[in-house]
Amino acid sequence: MIPTHKHPARRDPLRSGRKTVHERWSSPGIFVLAAGGAAIGFNNFWQFPQLAAQYGGGAFLIVYLLCLLIIGLPLLMAEYMLGRSGRASPVATFRFLARRVRGNRLWIVVGAMGVLSVFLILSYLSVIAGWVIAYTLRAASGVFVGLTEDGMGAQFAQLVKDPEKQLFWHTLFMSMTMIMVSRGVHHGLEALARYVMPLLLTMLLVLTGYAATTDAFAHAASMLFLPDFTRLSGAGVLAAMSHAFFSLGLGAGAMLMYGAYLNVEARIPRLSLYVVGIDTFTSLAVSLVVFSVLSAGGVALTSGPSLVFQSLPLAFDHLPFGRVFVTLYLALLVLAAWTSAISLGEPVMVWLSERFGMSLRNSALLCGIGAWALGVVTILSLNNWAFSFKFLGIVKKMGFFDVMQIVTAQILLPVSGILIALFVGWVLKPENTREVLHVRPSWLFPAWLWLMRLVIPALLLFVLFNLPDLFA
Repeated sequence: MIPTHKHPARRDPLRSGRKTVHERWSSPGIFVLAAGGAAIGFNNFWQFPQLAAQYGGGAFLIVYLLCLLIIGLPLLMAEYMLGRSGRASPVATFRFLARRVRGNRLWIVVGAMGVLSVFLILSYLSVIAGWVIAYTLRAASGVFVGLTEDGMGAQFAQLVKDPEKQLFWHTLFMSMTMIMVSRGVHHGLEALARYVMPLLLTMLLVLTGYAATTDAFAHAASMLFLPDFTRLSGAGVLAAMSHAFFSLGLGAGAMLMYGAYLNVEARIPRLSLYVVGIDTFTSLAVSLVVFSVLSAGGVALTSGPSLVFQSLPLAFDHLPFGRVFVTLYLALLVLAAWTSAISLGEPVMVWLSERFGMSLRNSALLCGIGAWALGVVTILSLNNWAFSFKFLGIVKKMGFFDVMQIVTAQILLPVSGILIALFVGWVLKPENTREVLHVRPSWLFPAWLWLMRLVIPALLLFVLFNLPDLFA
């Protein structure tokens, strides 16, 4: 159960006259819903099902859960702890905490990397989310009814090759995002958590219930939960480590920023565990839906955009009430993209407000315009501005879109994750991090600390050097 109780107020010793964020989450439960929404994203919908099916179902799941315990959960705790300690944007947080322990001021670069990465991701996530909005309306109006596999492919190609339509949907989604970000924590982030997240989870449960009515549900459950270790290769272990990191949105500034709004008495380990639980539950439920629908509809499993925009609409069309439930599935993905995008915009907005003394509305407007303009570059990269290049021997064909994905997913995020772990493990004073974390029982803190110092940096370094193969 998500905690909603409040502890007696304690003095926050970390403010010390600095310019910090003043709003706080109204309850631990609201924080868990908001942070859970920030974690849920496209990876849950179009990557996890394919990984589970490819690497032995339950065998992959066991390794993935271990990776969450060794990498995902500890690093998530660290990011919330940093945000809670700094009470500011990622840039200002690293500046303050490095000064506090008389560390090298270059640690501020880690905060800057976080802000840059979420800004870049927001710009192209908005374009993809625009596709989902367009597809949701097309599904509701019956455009996909009766289409063949070639027809589905033609529909998607037509959308991606139409810059004007993409521009409209991209503008709509970015406007939706920045309007909510500009409303602040209580009227923006918390409103989203209070109303949108319960709706999202309800829609997910309805879709899972629908999947359970198909003849393929038992087969889907066996695909997901029964372990087949003969199919679990070294590449599968690497994929599990990578997904445990990326699925939670680690290495960026979003989770750190959400941690900045935590109350002094917040039990960070417990709250982090709830967030990991929401993200994992979503991946499992989505996988059951995907496996059931594709199997019942006689469509092969794919991954990435082709799964959402081609395979699933085709499979749903072969099932009873398919038009209704494919619309529901796409609408669910719109909400997931929206909650993620809002968390990406938040650290950029707060940094702009700190750096230039702007109001939240003006900084949200500037952030939105900048990310929107960069999103236009993404749209054109799929059309007139497309060019090919090689990255580590792999041919990329989508120009600046590929460049931004490489910079974020293969450079900024994993490098930031490594540096965050090293900063927390070796630069900050253990007595300070212990006080902020509220780790119970006390013997867990040394284990967490050595994961930060040695294990997580080593594992993420291994992931970093092997990411080109995963993104090939």
